[in-house]
Amino acid sequence: MSDSGMREEHQPPKGKLVNLRTLWTFVGVYKLQLFLATVFLLIAATTVLILPTAIGRIIDTANSGGGEDGGQGIAIFFTTIILVMATATAMRFYFVSWLGERVVADIRKAVYERLITLSPEYFEENRPGEIVSRLTADTTLVQTIVGSSFSVWARNILIAIGGTGWLLVTAPEQMRYMIIIVPPILFFVVYMGRRVRKLSRSSQDKVADVGVRANESLSALNIVQAFTQEKFESRRFGVHVDDAFDVAKRRIKIRAILTFVIMFLVFAGIAALMFNGLQSVSTGKLSSGEMTTFLIRSIFVASSFASLTEVYSELQRAAGAAGRLAELLTAESTIKAPKNPIPLPKTMKGDIHFDHVTFHYPSKKNIAALIDFDLHVKPGETVALVGPSGAGKSTVLQLLLRFYDPQSGSVTIDGIDLSKTEPTEFRKHIALVPQDTIIFADSVAENIRYGRFGASDEEVRAAAVSAEALAFIEDAPEGFDTFLGERGTRLSGGQRQRIAIARGILRDAPILLLDEATSALDAESELRVQEALEHLMEGRTTLVIAHRLATVKKVDRIVVMDGGRIVAEGTHDELVAQGGIYKRLADLQFGSSTA
Repeated sequence: MSDSGMREEHQPPKGKLVNLRTLWTFVGVYKLQLFLATVFLLIAATTVLILPTAIGRIIDTANSGGGEDGGQGIAIFFTTIILVMATATAMRFYFVSWLGERVVADIRKAVYERLITLSPEYFEENRPGEIVSRLTADTTLVQTIVGSSFSVWARNILIAIGGTGWLLVTAPEQMRYMIIIVPPILFFVVYMGRRVRKLSRSSQDKVADVGVRANESLSALNIVQAFTQEKFESRRFGVHVDDAFDVAKRRIKIRAILTFVIMFLVFAGIAALMFNGLQSVSTGKLSSGEMTTFLIRSIFVASSFASLTEVYSELQRAAGAAGRLAELLTAESTIKAPKNPIPLPKTMKGDIHFDHVTFHYPSKKNIAALIDFDLHVKPGETVALVGPSGAGKSTVLQLLLRFYDPQSGSVTIDGIDLSKTEPTEFRKHIALVPQDTIIFADSVAENIRYGRFGASDEEVRAAAVSAEALAFIEDAPEGFDTFLGERGTRLSGGQRQRIAIARGILRDAPILLLDEATSALDAESELRVQEALEHLMEGRTTLVIAHRLATVKKVDRIVVMDGGRIVAEGTHDELVAQGGIYKRLADLQFGSSTA
């Protein structure tokens, strides 16, 4: 599936604010805060509508020459309204902002918890960079909506509806202009809002593309600079930025038109109301205070209607962001436990069997990575997988870890089909030392302890000693507490690999998977680490992938693969004597004297 596939699959209905229901599942949890925010919102909106009445009374009292007592009463009333309005607004801001931050935190955790359980197949089909953009940019937009815009929208709705109703009761004659104007305004808002929503969705996708492009080039900065492609990458990044700007520009243009039309209609209506009101004052139908009250309240109502256009556009953007997040929240892993998983014994022997397995990667459905692959590894046996690139060696480990399921055949450990077990349970019995070493932005000790949380400092140190990593760790500024930086940038390739080996040693699992575990080590370090690994492999079922045949001479059995099939098996000497692929590889690495 292409990148766009993620935008088509598992999507909630587009074109509707129904996507905001995704947010409600998170907001509705905090009923007390939501209730208090709503109460203070109602109080704040009500006081805004009452405020013009207080101003009108002040004017009428002044014009009528009201006594000191009357003036004091009006002043107290006005001050009370201001105090209540300020307090309610402040409390509304607090609870709404709290909800925004809390909801976004919950969404981020929920999305990440879902992502971390998805199989590698999902990330093979969808770009991780865009997923990260959803986790950051889209949730930030949602925070703005939940923590600000939605409450503004609700306040404006209350003021607009409540104020309109109040004006209809108190000044029905003057309101005939607003009754004519409001329906076209609402129709225009909804019609143009749909276009804004579509462009907002497209704009968010383009911004995600920008993030993906930047992440890819910056992650490969050494390659970019080594091949002097800085200008090329800058131009390519600029194209993505300009594409995002073009979409944003169209969205802004529509919002600008929407704002112009709404404001023109609304304030044209106010102008008509003012003209009609002035005539009513001159004929004595209205007092100056009543006219002022009517005008101020009309301005509040008109401003609320005008603000609704911008807030509505923001809500449309939020609907797009919520829809994108909903796709992640509803994404299903292809690798999951059955309803009734087979329980595993507390102690695993490590008997591995690939039974006539055929497997195609989702992105390469026309090319089989493994074809009728049949392999049996006995408990405690050490088996090396060798062969040219693309032979299917790493695929064997991927299936054994159940990152994927084969299209036919089965993979079993101790006679138990992995597809019938809980993945997190059987993986606890496997230790992996990968070729592409992953180092987390944490201390040395915590990176090693990742193999088995709860391990003591002494056990971590012992694992480092076995991996020949103690020397460079103790030379580091803070020893085991040294922060390694993102992706272990403060370590050399060999040092990163020894940390990964220490992690695998600490795992202390009955099944050990070594994927080119010594490829980044110098000859001296490799010799020492190889001795440590040989000690580690004792009593464990071990699968070793190696291109450097010197590292597999002492294994129990070497399995030669090519084109997803097993083409030969035996010891080093037996395979050299047989000739074929292994003999050719051995000759390339050791010279023709291997014959």
